[in-house]
Amino acid sequence: MLTIGAFEAKNRLSELLVAAENGEEIMITKHGRPVAKLVAVETFDRAKAREAIEWLKDFRKKHPLRGLKIKDLISEGRKY
Repeated sequence: MLTIGAFEAKNRLSELLVAAENGEEIMITKHGRPVAKLVAVETFDRAKAREAIEWLKDFRKKHPLRGLKIKDLISEGRKY
């Protein structure tokens, strides 16, 4: 992983963006202390999202609230 100071990162941002796009991870430091990591954005997997939604729908069918209201459950959770 490439480590670079904030001032230098500012001056070389375009170059660092290309490196991140190519899979490189860049740690940006301020006064020698890590403060940020520059990495490429992961692509959105529509099929994986659809699978997660279907799993949640199935879970909801198998675990009904039986008269409880979601608002009441949220309020109950906030008491602690």
